[in-house]
Amino acid sequence: MPVSAESQSGQYVAYTFFKADPAWRRLPVEERAAMKDAFAEVVESWSERFEHLRAYSTAGVRPDCDFFLWKITERYADLGQLGAALNGTALAGWLETPYNYLATTKASPYTQARRPRKIVPKGSPYLVVYPFVKVRPWYALPLEDRQRAMDEHIRVGREFETIHNHTTYSFGIDDQEFMTAFECDEPSDFMHLMLTLRESEASAYTERDTPIFVGEGMTIRAALDALDGASARVRA
Repeated sequence: MPVSAESQSGQYVAYTFFKADPAWRRLPVEERAAMKDAFAEVVESWSERFEHLRAYSTAGVRPDCDFFLWKITERYADLGQLGAALNGTALAGWLETPYNYLATTKASPYTQARRPRKIVPKGSPYLVVYPFVKVRPWYALPLEDRQRAMDEHIRVGREFETIHNHTTYSFGIDDQEFMTAFECDEPSDFMHLMLTLRESEASAYTERDTPIFVGEGMTIRAALDALDGASARVRA
């Protein structure tokens, strides 16, 4: 039976990563503060339009990005319009975007769901995000073989009750096939999950599952303050 377009429509999910130019930190404190305020105001004003819009800091963890935004909306145009609004801020002139990923929700072929599962973030302290690609021979396997492998994969995931998986699909709209996002209480919990999954049957069909980003959830203002150490000075 054909599946209607309405039953297949879901959410657009995007992750945009930002890296600050080190020279920006040498600007006067007041100038940096004004730039951060203007950038934060744009994000905060757009939060009502998105189903989810949260900042995650990677400061001190990865050398190639300082923070990222997790965005969820049912309107594709929202992503571009928010991007244009952020590009209009002075801080954008000091930020690079080394990574940007786009995906959508859809019904999994390995569950009984007929409609896309709606992503409702749990609000966990940390989010682990990475693009994912399977090798082509995976798709040539009989459905029953893939189902068996995914049943094991799902069963292992459910053993880690503090980790919440949000897998989305990027076929034809970005370079990866999937975007995987895992909310967790501690990054080490996710490490143990991935170590266990390495022994699963489905793992043998992985082509790429990097780069991996571990972000600490916080307000956009806190994430921006981490760019120049303002948050550390406040705590001190």
